[in-house]
Amino acid sequence: MLSFYPHPIIAREGWPFILIGLALSILFSVWVGWWSLPFWVFTVFALQFFRDPARPIPQEDDAILTPADGRIVVVEKAIDPYRGIEALKISVFMNVFNVHSQRSPIDGKVTRVEYSAGKFLNAAIEKASTENERNAVLATTASGREITFVQVAGLVARRILCYVNEGDQLNRGGRYGFIRFGSRVDVYLPLDAVANVVIGEKVSASSTILARLPLQAPTVVNTSAPAPAPASEAPDIAEVKENNGNAEQALVTEAAENIHNAVEKEMGSS
Repeated sequence: MLSFYPHPIIAREGWPFILIGLALSILFSVWVGWWSLPFWVFTVFALQFFRDPARPIPQEDDAILTPADGRIVVVEKAIDPYRGIEALKISVFMNVFNVHSQRSPIDGKVTRVEYSAGKFLNAAIEKASTENERNAVLATTASGREITFVQVAGLVARRILCYVNEGDQLNRGGRYGFIRFGSRVDVYLPLDAVANVVIGEKVSASSTILARLPLQAPTVVNTSAPAPAPASEAPDIAEVKENNGNAEQALVTEAAENIHNAVEKEMGSS
């Protein structure tokens, strides 16, 4: 479903670059004619880089949407470094020709935003997830599931923009951030999520379903053996032995009395 998208088709983040490029292109065209061509190329490039079109947004409750345009470079189990738990990690790499606005993959609420300064390595390589400049958004879905999505700066990108804060509501497909000039987005999902993409696949922000996540976490069944009874509930061995000894003594005493009575009776009859 193509929802209303309250943003201009050319992102505001690019307006200064486009206006400067256009002004220089016109100025150099007047002064030096065809020598102004590089400035026109830059202006056209800026126009396509900062485009931010509306997209159809799937409405299935269990759908986790792709937060960015690009190519899938990681689908694997990994540790979510912001929650310290094992998760399904899916990473999208954006080259300079992709749309660079980031859009919320869920309906939910932001529980934490964490920025980390870092390097500017090639965003396509794995260590970029932990060493590059990055900004993580930790969120909870409308049904209570926890996910993490991380903007990662790339070799050229040196400016991460995030427009949400702790406590903000997220709407699936809603624009929440922007990264300038080549970058990556990592998504960490609970282990019961099922990836809907494969490595190398090209995806589109909002319109591609990244994964399916059940609305409720799986029930954990306790298969461990029952715990032994507390010491206070266990029988007292000494007490058992004492009771057994008393019973045996009673039997012996009763037998002796029977024999004694029988002897007296025999003597009396004689």
